[in-house]
Order: sequence, then C-alpha cells, then structure tokens
Amino acid sequence: MRNFFCLTVLMAVLLLVNGCKPSENEAKEITVTWELVSNFTDTENGFEARFNLVNNGDLALDDKNWALFFNMSPRPILAAKTPQPGTVQHINGDWYKLTPNAGFSLKPHAATEIRYWGTEGVIKNTDAPMGLYFVFYDKDGKEENVVEVANYRVLPFVRKEQQLRGKADQLPLQTAAKRYQDNLALSLLPANQLPLIIPSPVKLTTSPGTFTLDNKQTIFYGNGLENEANLLSEKLKTLTGTSFNVKTATANDKGIVLKTGPVAVNGIAKEAYTLQIDANGVTITGSDAAGVFYGTQSLLALIPPQTYLNPTASVALNYVQVEDAPRFHFRSMHLDVSRNFQTKESVLRMLDLLAFYKVNHFLLYTTEDEGWRIEIDGLPELTQVGAQREHTAGGMAAPVLHPAYGSGPKAKDETKHGSGFYTKADFIEILKYANARHIKVIPELNFPGHARAAIKSMEARYERLMKEGKEKEANEYRLIDPEDKSVYLSAQAYKDNVVSVARESTYHFYEKVVDEIAKLYQQAGLKLDTFHAGGDEVPEGVWTKSPQAAQLLKENPAVKDPKNLQSYFFGKLLKRLEKRNLSIHGWEEVALTKSPEGKYLPNPAFVGKNVVPYIWNNIYDLDLGNRLANAGYPVVLCNVTNFYFDLAYNNDPLEPGLYWGGFVDTRANWTFAPFDMFKTTYRTSMGQPLNFAGLEKMKPEARKNVIGLEAQLWSETVKGRDMMEYYSLPKLLGFAESAWSPERAWETIENRDAREKAIQTGWNAFANALAQRELPRLATLNGGYNYRIPMPGAILENGTLKANVEYPGLSIRYTTDGSEPTAQSTLYTKPVAVFGNVKLKSFDAAGRSSRTAVLQ
Repeated sequence: MRNFFCLTVLMAVLLLVNGCKPSENEAKEITVTWELVSNFTDTENGFEARFNLVNNGDLALDDKNWALFFNMSPRPILAAKTPQPGTVQHINGDWYKLTPNAGFSLKPHAATEIRYWGTEGVIKNTDAPMGLYFVFYDKDGKEENVVEVANYRVLPFVRKEQQLRGKADQLPLQTAAKRYQDNLALSLLPANQLPLIIPSPVKLTTSPGTFTLDNKQTIFYGNGLENEANLLSEKLKTLTGTSFNVKTATANDKGIVLKTGPVAVNGIAKEAYTLQIDANGVTITGSDAAGVFYGTQSLLALIPPQTYLNPTASVALNYVQVEDAPRFHFRSMHLDVSRNFQTKESVLRMLDLLAFYKVNHFLLYTTEDEGWRIEIDGLPELTQVGAQREHTAGGMAAPVLHPAYGSGPKAKDETKHGSGFYTKADFIEILKYANARHIKVIPELNFPGHARAAIKSMEARYERLMKEGKEKEANEYRLIDPEDKSVYLSAQAYKDNVVSVARESTYHFYEKVVDEIAKLYQQAGLKLDTFHAGGDEVPEGVWTKSPQAAQLLKENPAVKDPKNLQSYFFGKLLKRLEKRNLSIHGWEEVALTKSPEGKYLPNPAFVGKNVVPYIWNNIYDLDLGNRLANAGYPVVLCNVTNFYFDLAYNNDPLEPGLYWGGFVDTRANWTFAPFDMFKTTYRTSMGQPLNFAGLEKMKPEARKNVIGLEAQLWSETVKGRDMMEYYSLPKLLGFAESAWSPERAWETIENRDAREKAIQTGWNAFANALAQRELPRLATLNGGYNYRIPMPGAILENGTLKANVEYPGLSIRYTTDGSEPTAQSTLYTKPVAVFGNVKLKSFDAAGRSSRTAVLQ
C-alpha cells in the first residue's frame, strides 16, 4: 500500500513537471501571420511591419516562457515608435527573434499584434520572415522545447506603400498595363530573320540544300577528340533515339567529321572553329579541342527546337557555313552553394547548360558565412559543423552555425537547404565532368571576411582538442583573436565573420585548404592553377580592438591603421600562394586600398602579380572597373546591374530575388558594352538618373585588360534546383551573347537616341529567338530546365481586351470565368470583346506557361 502511494505521488509529480513543458502539438496550434504595413514611414527608407499571433490551443504564453526565432532579409531594426507587446531583435546575419515584453500574455484562444520598424524598404515575399520556430523556456529561463511554426502566412503586398521602397523609389509598379506598354516596342519576326545560334557566331551564311542527319552518319574524330565525339554521340542519341557510331578519322571521311587545324577567326586562334554542313555531311574544324567542342554545340543549336520536343530518327539540316571564335576567353558563371546548398546532380545539370551556351569557367562558391560545402582532409569540423545549420542556445558564441535563410532549427533537415556538402569524391566528379565539357572550375576561400563557417568550425576543433589536452594542435588552425572586442556589422549583418589577420594559424589554415583542394584536382587528372581568394566586404571597425592586431600594427608601423590590414593580409597571403604557381582571383577589393577617409583607390602594389579582380560595383562606384583596367589590372567584369542573376527580374512582389543593386532581366544581360559601361547603365537601383560627369572612361589601350565577363548567382533567396534554374534562365542566354559574340554595332554609337534604336532592333531579334527557338529547346535539353516565361501584358479598353508578350512568338491564352488559363484555353490572336474576370498566361511551344496576369 505504501509503495502504491509513493508511486502515485511520483507519477503526479512527473505529470506536473511534464505538464508545464509545452508539447509540440500545443505549440503548433499557434498561428503566425506577417504583414509589411508600409515603406512610407516618417523614417527615410524605413518600413513598418507586424506579426499577428493567434493562440488556437491550450498553451498560455507569458512574458518569460517563449521566443519566436526567424530569418529575414537583413534589415536594421529601429526602436518601437509606440509601446508593443513584444520586441523584434537582430541577433546576427539574417537571424532575428521576437521576444515578449513585460506583462505580455497570450491566453488560449486569444490573439495579439506586434508591430516593429526598421530601415531599407521591404517589397517582396522573399524578404519576409521565414523558417520560424518557437523556443520555450522553463521558469529558470532554460530552453526546454524547440518547435517549428506549422501555421504561418505572409499577407500579400497589394498597396503602393507595400510595393515601392519609399518616397525615393522612382520605378513604376509592375502591372499588366505597364507590361503591355513596354511590349509595344517589340514585334514578331519570321523564322528566317532569327539568330540560328546563341550566342551569335562571328559569321554564319546559308546556302540552298539540306543534309539529312541520322545514324547512317558516322562520327569521325581526329587525334585527341574522342571525348568530343562521344559527347556529341550521346546528345544525338537523345535527339534521334538511335545510336551513332564513333570512329577514328581517316582520309576523305564523310559523315560527321571532327578535326583540328589552323583556324583563326577575327584574329582569335583559341577556341575558334568552323562548321560546314553540305552534301558531304558535317565538318567541324577547331583550332583546338575546345573549338571543336563549341562547334558541336553550334551543330546541336542548329537542330530545330521541334526535334528536341519530338525526337525523330532523322533531322533535315540546312546547308550552312559558320566561322566563329569567342570575344572573350574568360566566360564564367559563379554559383553560390554555401548560403543555400545545391546537390551534386544539380551542379552537373548546370555545367551541361553552361557548356551548351559556351561558358568556359565556373566559380564554385563553396565557403561563406552560412556554410562550408567541401570536404577537407584533416579538418573534419569544416563539414561536421560548417556544413550544417541549427538552433543553438549559445547564440553567437557557440561553435555552431545558427539558422539562416529559413533553414530552420534542425541540422541535416532534408526538407530545407541549409545543410549539405560535397565529399571529396563528389568534388572530383564535378571537376572531371566540367573538364570534359571544357569548363574550368575555380575554387574559392573567401578571407578575411565572409568567413564565419570556417571560424565556427575551427572553434569547434579548438574546443575538442583543448578538452583532449592538445593545446598546440588546438591552436594550429584557429582563426580568431579570442580577446578581440571589435564591434562591426558586415554587409550581410554579421558581427563575427572576419578572421584574425595577425595569427600565423590563419595563413596556415588557408594554405592547408588550398593544398588539399589541389590534391583533389590531381586526383581528377587536373592541375589547380587558379584560385579565388574572395576578399570582399570587410566591414569598418574590424581589428580595432584586437590585441593581436594592435601588436601587429606596432611591429609594422607602415600599415598605420587597422583599415589597411586587409591589404596587408592579401599581400602576405599572395606571397604564399605565388609559391604554388597560382593565379589569384578575387573580388575588386583585393586590388584596392583605402584612403585615410575610407575611400577605395586602386592599389598599385599588386599590378603585374597575377592578381585578377572581379568588378561587381558599377552602381555605387560607377567607374571602378575602368579605373582598375586603366591601372593595369587584368579584370573580369561582373557588373551588378547586368550580370547578377539573383537580382529579381522586376519589382513584382511575387517575383523572387534581391534588388539592392536594382532589377536585372534578360535584356540587361544582353545589353552590355564592356568597354564603355556608361552606355548601358542609366539609373540607380531606385530608378534615379546616374551622372557620369567627370568619371574615368576606359582607355583604348586598357581594353586588352578586360579578360572576360562573369555572371553571378548568389543564393540567399535561391532554394533548390528549380529556383536556381528559374533565376538563371533565360538570363544566361543574354549573358552568353555578351561574353562570346562579337562587338555589337550599337556599342560604339555615341548618340543615345540612335544607340537605343539600334539596341531595340537587336533585342527584338534576340527576344524572338528566345520565344521561338531557345525556350522550347530548354524544356527538354538535358532532361529539361525550369526556365522563366514572362507574364503577358494586357489592358481593357471599353470592354476590349488587348494583350501582348515580352518575347514575340509566345502565345497568350485567357479565361473570363475566373479559372486558371491552360493550354486548352482560348487563344488570344487579336483585340477581343470580353466580359468578366479576365486571366491570361503566356505559353511557349513546349506548353510551359508564365504566372497568371489578372484583369478586373
């Protein structure tokens, strides 16, 4: 009886204790709604937003037992303008939390609203809080449960004050009527007036006659071209459903002949080729294997898109003669897989796409604040810690990567994109796959900033080894000065993402990573000869309160100021990497130094030392690319206003992407004059006119210093393969035209009106080619890509529907009963009288469609 009584008391106590701990089901009964109230506040460039919490369960929230954590496109938070039940606080990067103020109470079946204010306007769904989760605390303030929010909704951005970034935003709103007006400048062209190959070759001539391409034709390859022949054979098998024989070439072969020879086009004898289709078959002659490969891609481009949509055993090809070579040898795509991870398979698909459009470099961005994505021998924490994101009770100080970009509280959550890395075998496979397609993969390690994943990984290593009593080993790769009290905020709002430049272990770590990556190249049968060192966005205030940095400055008085330690670091690192015979690439800051006032100036110290800066900033420092090229640096142009694929196509709230540098569409990718960038960029990110008066133009003799162009895809808002492809296509095609094709005539027209007229003529032809040839092909190429089709423009005039498309050749289908248009809906062919709720979509020949445009 006594034992029963004791057991009863024990069970009662356990029930009491567990009854106080919020269950996951109870927590999931809390509904969260978020709304952007307005960007037109009494604070310049400010915004007001609000959370609504509705408690549909039996769990009571008070002023101590909960906090709501989330990620949000980083914005400074202002003090509340009126008393609120809770407070939004910035923690680090894009990690925020909402905590209750004194006296807060949210009882079961009650609701509350919490408003907050910040700076930098918010206009897109992709800006909204994401990855929300509650943390519940016991009476002592200790975490006892972490529960993801199950019911969360972002209210739509429908009002002007929600869709513009405040009074300074001069850009018009995206509406069907605006699209209609914009599209009036375009017109449908017949197929015989379209570019047959993108990027456009130097010279293409056609002649009467057709050649039948089928598997009766053998692919003959010359010395060293077996790889190119096999890749072509694979593609032709997909297109025809039949296998093509591949044989070593002999004299007088007829069929499909791949060979090398003395080819030079426009004075360029690298990657050049000729392609001839006539009665004897197909002959591709390249100046090298890369030239032959690009000739095969042009052959594949000449195959009609209908064949890609409906494979047939034989294909009729018109007789044609192509002479071609690239304008720039360096044509690159940057892909950030650190902030949000992309699988190996997705990367391989991207490489196939780049190869088809003749892009020959791939900057694979595997290290950042939010993730380390490549396995490194001897440093397991880089992937054990640096490749995972999760909630941490220790906040910023813990040797863990906190949630970012909506990755949620759980590590290795396969439904999100915060965790993952490439094994050594994965990376080697990527290298081999790229090399077979004549793409050079450039690895990177971004130091001294953007280094949080490395820092936290090495802190975890330090703690592990210190616990084992191995102090020397613990410090071998440590990256911070533990006594550094410097206060700073990076461009992405991090407070702890910069390494110590005063520690020898920082340089030792860098060398270790470079050497291990070089081994992976060797195992892939390649040589690592180019490395990207990052070097961008080191914030003001770093190293100012670091004892180690202070000692370094004392020992090196010529450095003078902590703001000069970035150049000091790069110079010291460069000497070590030079011993490895590496060409060092980096963002523009690696070639800059700061004046006493903090202004960036070209740094002559690294001219002629195999340092290649990538210039992205043509919106806040308008002539920087010109100044660095004029200073003698070989430069890669990756202008934010033209080549940042992660910037949204436009300011439609449902169009995903960033916009700090403005909006970038396919036309912006295509419209680029590399030697006179002022000719194609007219306005700020807010739509206000730019003034180029007094700025430095590129000198004619400096044009040779522009070694090429690069497109960027940063992944803050890119979640998974489909989004990666949507952001990239069809922008990539416009970029490829700018990087490969010869100078367009409009690039040298000084009169703006005449230049704009010539640009519009060229763009009209390109836009037609997108709709009529390229997009339908992309539906099946390499298994099919998730490309973007623009919404139609439309207006109602006195009950008459008028509609048009951004890419002539797309079709429009519409409904008037409120249903979603499908491929079977009414085809729009001319203005038509309509009644009711009109919905429209653009369609391509593959049956893919745009989002829905609504007229009421």
